[in-house]
Amino acid sequence: MVAPAFWLVIPYFCSMEVNDGLIENLANLARLKFGENEKAAIREDLQKMIAFVEKLQEVDTEGVAPLLHMTENVNILREDVVQGSVSREEGLKNAPASDGQFFKVPKVIKK
Repeated sequence: MVAPAFWLVIPYFCSMEVNDGLIENLANLARLKFGENEKAAIREDLQKMIAFVEKLQEVDTEGVAPLLHMTENVNILREDVVQGSVSREEGLKNAPASDGQFFKVPKVIKK
């Protein structure tokens, strides 16, 4: 696995300890099993991710409003247009079982 170039400029330092216990706990939660080589690669990747987030915390965001949407367009929806519909008889025409008003299906909830 080749690390992207932006990882290379981040100093390799991590205040959160990424150890075997953490990796084993994450693997257990994800119901995965890893070999020792895979654990080492995961440990390195996690440390790089944490270092990247810590680097982002150094950015001065004073006076910057949070980004809620990627564009200025918010909730652009089409207008509702009333169109024709299918009659009940036509909708039930190909039903395997019906009572003339509703579809009949096998019972799935047993009391």
